[in-house]
Amino acid sequence: MCRVLHSFHLAELPPTVTARTLVRPPTAVPGLRHAECLAMMRLGAPTVSLERFQVRRLAVFATWDDADALDRYLDRDPLGRRLAGGWHVRLQYLRRFGAVAALGPLPQRAGDWDPDEPAVAVTLARLRLPELPRFLRLGKPVERLVAGHPAAVFATAAVRPPRTFSTFSIWRSVREMTSMVHGRDPSVAEAPTHAVAMAEQRRREFHHESAFLRFRPLSEHGLWQGCTLLP
Repeated sequence: MCRVLHSFHLAELPPTVTARTLVRPPTAVPGLRHAECLAMMRLGAPTVSLERFQVRRLAVFATWDDADALDRYLDRDPLGRRLAGGWHVRLQYLRRFGAVAALGPLPQRAGDWDPDEPAVAVTLARLRLPELPRFLRLGKPVERLVAGHPAAVFATAAVRPPRTFSTFSIWRSVREMTSMVHGRDPSVAEAPTHAVAMAEQRRREFHHESAFLRFRPLSEHGLWQGCTLLP
């Protein structure tokens, strides 16, 4: 079993705070192993638009020694207090495909799961910049698939220019999430698009490094745009 705690945060902040955090993410924080700080993007929005790159919305994906370290950060740190005013979910790591060095050593699989329990998926990638046009061309149909999928309770994307991209999604069940990944649901019009994109990535990598991570949601805290998000 993986003993560390992961968390994913969403917060609406002044653009200057978001920009400063993208440039200087938190590092010297007791109990914080790593944090990825990104500006949120709306899935499926035009590539060059204010909807696409949302400088007033910050996403943070973090790894902690334990829940006490996260609680202290949210209570005592200036950025942590801003994040505490938004929404976050605490996560138990379950499985990965691929790897990103900054996330540290994670086992391929940690524990078991019920195929009908809710799941959270996080992707993190460092893009090869020459592959950007190809990445966007193949990625847009996948964005539409995830954003409109009946089993995706919530989905968003985020970016830290020039080459770090992430997606975050909450699913009604592990079974429905894996069905989407492999394009197995005939009732969903764009079901094959994710499998097509994966095959194209295997043919020629989009990224220097990338990881697809599966988590069990443990608890959610706060509201996002007035709502809770977990099913």
